[in-house]
Amino acid sequence: MAKGSATTKLISFVAWVTGVLVSLAVGFGLIDEILTVPYVLPVITVTAGWIVVILTIVGAILAIANRA
Repeated sequence: MAKGSATTKLISFVAWVTGVLVSLAVGFGLIDEILTVPYVLPVITVTAGWIVVILTIVGAILAIANRA
């Protein structure tokens, strides 16, 4: 059981890190206007990018603090 538990924790950690990195990549892509959404004003996509980046960082900090 211990090996499965460690493996499960490792997979969960890798998935979490991947999610954080993808969220940050998308957020910064929206901010830099590399990623665009058709029919949506650029100011809205940039704002959405900042919201994604800020919430991802806050979520990551809270997740790390919760584990400690």
